[in-house]
Formats: sequence, structure tokens, C-alpha cells
Amino acid sequence: MSLNKRKGVRRSNIMMLLEVVVIGYVGYLASVLVEYFFGATLVVVSLIDFASQVGLFTFLVIISALSVGLYETKLRETFRGVIRRIFVSVAISYFVIEIISNTFFTNIEISQYYLPTYAGMTIITLVVFRYFINRLGILGLGQSKIIVIGAGERASIIEKRMRREVDRLGFKLMGFIPIPGDNREEGIQNEKLLHVKVDENFRNFIADNEIDEVVIACDQRRGTLPVEILFDCRLRGVEVTDLLDFMERETGQIVVNLMYPSWVIYSNGFNSQNYLRDALDYTMNCLMATLVLLLTWPFMLLTAIIIFFEDVKTKDASILYRQERVGLNGQLFNIIKFRSMRLDAEKDGAKWATANDTRVTKIGAFIRKFRIDELPQIWNIFRGEMSFIGPRPERPQFVEQLIREIPYYNQRHNVKPGLAGWAQLNYPYGASIEDSMEKLKFDLYYVKHQSIMLDILILIRTVEVVLFGKGR
Repeated sequence: MSLNKRKGVRRSNIMMLLEVVVIGYVGYLASVLVEYFFGATLVVVSLIDFASQVGLFTFLVIISALSVGLYETKLRETFRGVIRRIFVSVAISYFVIEIISNTFFTNIEISQYYLPTYAGMTIITLVVFRYFINRLGILGLGQSKIIVIGAGERASIIEKRMRREVDRLGFKLMGFIPIPGDNREEGIQNEKLLHVKVDENFRNFIADNEIDEVVIACDQRRGTLPVEILFDCRLRGVEVTDLLDFMERETGQIVVNLMYPSWVIYSNGFNSQNYLRDALDYTMNCLMATLVLLLTWPFMLLTAIIIFFEDVKTKDASILYRQERVGLNGQLFNIIKFRSMRLDAEKDGAKWATANDTRVTKIGAFIRKFRIDELPQIWNIFRGEMSFIGPRPERPQFVEQLIREIPYYNQRHNVKPGLAGWAQLNYPYGASIEDSMEKLKFDLYYVKHQSIMLDILILIRTVEVVLFGKGR
């Protein structure tokens, strides 16, 4: 095992041991608080049983944290993403321990307030603990030193897209190394340039500065890249990463305008390899659609009544709105929504919807903000035309134009369209070819990385968007 990998594993092991101690201690504090505030004698049987309960919960949280990647040495995630992963891991543990306690530990009488208190305190404590670990750079977890070979037009995408400090929490950018063939006029303007020759002495530079990763971002590769030296760096445990892979990992999008055929050929591709998820896709979506329908039908009924009375005097006024969209593999289907625009909204033909569209009715503005207008698409999910998570379906008139003007646009149709999606969470409302290009970067990232874990994270963030009216 290389030095860098050993260092990463050692850091992760230390973090895991520290969090075991933290979670165990929180279990004790939770017992004190429950006894103080609720006057409950926590453990009726014995302290051994109590210790078993704490140990089991701690074990489950650590295993769940491992499963969602919280101890991954190469985890590149915003702090909000880390919070979501902590929440998911503790929620899974809470659910499992409830089942185990009610099945195997029925003789242990523990206060009903204990487990919820323990779980809530665990989430808060781990979030605070991770915040200070990441913010202060303790253990070096989540931080790696990188350099970029290239300072031209391709490399400038890092400068343009990752300007903020929050965009670089996962790494420390040491600088850019200009090489022959770079387009310096369109290249790096404000970042640090390293005037280092990529020759035999480059190995010493890597070792002296403890570089963890080298990103290849030069404008011209042929005849400019020292393949043997980079090969040697890779053997020594230094990561050598293509710019497209780096941007995909750090920003959660695929930079479509920089893609080239060989990258597509050697990448993981845009077809799902998660066979279990694919097999259970329709069943899971139907169960979720049923749950959402049971929770939201009163709001749907109220919305229908308000829309009806808003246009009660208008002849042929409709509550629902059907519109043709492009679905899986380019198949056409009719999407169903609550009508949020005037009846004459498209008298002049199909138009892009804008953020402050004047065609939107009064109730329409409200239901669009809180995504209530999308709820009738539950019927599309039952019909198997849509999923809960996926790229938003576009109209065929726009798709024809977008396929002609945007490379790889048709790849977003490799999965079913969805009610919620990665692009909607990461990019504002799209109303142009340029916006569609930006949203495609996130859509392709989802198509390439679709998984149950990513779906859960999108659902959690979507709930936040809906509850706080952050609709995009």
C-alpha cells in the first residue's frame, strides 16, 4: 500500500474510533437528560443491558456511516452533504434498533423518550464534531493537496466554476503549472501559477510538497504530457485525474462542453449498472407515490377547488393540464399537472417558461413555488411513465432543438424522467438553450451515478425545497 493510501486509511480509522467514543458518550448523556427532564428511571433490568443498547446503537451508526461513505478517504462533499449523510446513517440505525428492541430485547424496559433523545443528540453532536474537524483541518480528513497541470482554457474551468471557499472544502489547490500548448489568453487569470518543469525533478516536487493528486487540464496533450513521470507518480500512490473526472467529482456535474469521445468510451458510461435498483424501480416508485398521495390529497383537493373558482366564469376552464413530453428512450407521453397559467398562455405557440412568467395565475404562482402543481404527476408514476427521481421531461418541440445544439443531450433520456431531480436542486429555473446546457451537466451526472443513496439525498433536499418554498 502506498504512503498516501496508508495515510488516508489511518486518518479514517482515527476518525471512526473518535466517533465511536463520541456516540457512546452521547448515549450516557441522553440517559442523564431523560432521567432529569422526564423523571424516568432509564434502566429497569441492569446496566449491562443498558450498555448493550448503547453499544448496539453505536455499532449500527458506524456501520451505516460506512455504508454512506462518511469514512471514505476520498470523500468530496460539501458540509451540507455531510450533514445529510449523518442524518441518513442515524435514521437507518434508529429504524433498525427499534425493530431489534421490539423483537429481541422485549424484557428490557427503557424509557420511551430515550432512543429519540439519543438519536437527536447523536445527529447534533456528529454535525458539530465534523464541522470542527473539517473547518480546523484536524487529521487532514477530507483535505488533499492538489496541483493542476495546465493553465490554459480547459484549466480555467476550475477558476470559473470553483471560485468560492465552499467549493474547495475537499481540497487545497496548490497552483497551476503552465505547459506548452496552453491557450494563455483564455486561461488562468487570478490563480497561483507554479513555474515548475514537469521533468525528472517533478517527482521531488511532488514528494517535498506532499501532493496527493495531480489533475490533468492541459489544452494539448499530444507531445506535452510526460507520461512516464506521471506513471511513476501513480505507482507511488499519487492520484492522477483527468479534468473531467475532477469536475464531476467535486461539482456534481459533467462538463459537457469539455467532453471528448475517448473519455466517454473509457468512463463508466451512462447506463445504470445498479440491477437491484432497476428491478425494484416500479415497485418502489408506486409505494412512494401511494405514500405521497395519502399525505397530500387534502392539499390537492383544496388546490383543485381554488383553481376552479378562480376561473369559474371562464368557459371551458380546466383544473388539470395535459402536455406532451419526452420520456424514457425518447417515447412521448402526456404529463399531468395542475393548471398554473392562463388558458391562452400558448396562443402564439410553445414558449419557454420563465422565472417570473406573466402568464402565471395568482394561485399558479403559489402552487409553482411549493411544487403543488406537480402532484398530479403521481398518476404518471403509477402508469410507469415517470419516476420520483430523474431529469425533468421536456417538450418534444424543445428537445428537437436541444439535441441539434447541445452535444450528448439525448443521453438524459436513458432514464425515466422524474418529479424531482439533481438538476432542479443545483441550478435555477431554465428558460434558454444556455440554461439547458447547464442543467444537462447535472442531469448527466445523475444518469451516470444513479443509485438508491443518491435518490435518498435528492428526496431529502427536495423536502427542504418544498417546505421552505425554494422551488426552482
